Amino acid sequence: MYIPKYYKVTNVDEIWDFVQKNSFGTIVTTVQGKPIATHLPLGLKKKDDAYYLTGHMAYGNPQWKTFETCENALVMFQGPNAYISSSWYGHEEVPTWNYQAVHVYGKASILEKDELIEELTIMLEKYEKHRENPVLWDKLSPQLLGSELKGIVGFKIKVGDIQAAYKLSQNRNETDYINIIDKLKNEGNPNSKQMAELMEKRVKSHK
Repeated sequence: MYIPKYYKVTNVDEIWDFVQKNSFGTIVTTVQGKPIATHLPLGLKKKDDAYYLTGHMAYGNPQWKTFETCENALVMFQGPNAYISSSWYGHEEVPTWNYQAVHVYGKASILEKDELIEELTIMLEKYEKHRENPVLWDKLSPQLLGSELKGIVGFKIKVGDIQAAYKLSQNRNETDYINIIDKLKNEGNPNSKQMAELMEKRVKSHK
């Protein structure tokens, strides 16, 4: 991923926090030289000194069969993004786009059954525990779980290279930066509002 120096993020804890909060990723591998991709929720775990992304996909999805032959998988995570009009600057300039993106490269392999059950248990806990009637692993019938396990393939990706870019108008002067935040708040769409909130948070964290 091309990352100008203004936007490069290297703090690993910050990157993993972003991945946890934006965990619906895109996993890319190749088959006979052609890229293929699947969009799915992913987990993150640390074992010894290594980090792993974990997930599962349908047994009928042929992508899992590429894990053995593909040297590296690419996993992409994205945060909010928003169009930035150059009419919001105090000088002539061209428009641009603000965004957050993380790319993770690593070797993918298939999970054993007990590892898959652990991955599913943790995922249900993450997305269900705060609900009024949480659907957790130990609350589901063995019959249903057995049937579902036959239809999916679990995998893990041992994290190698990590690339992160947060393009949040860091290269703009303070006046333009504050004006961009105000304009984004008035755009009337959720992405622009989220971007404005991110930019405000960045200002507060640097004070």
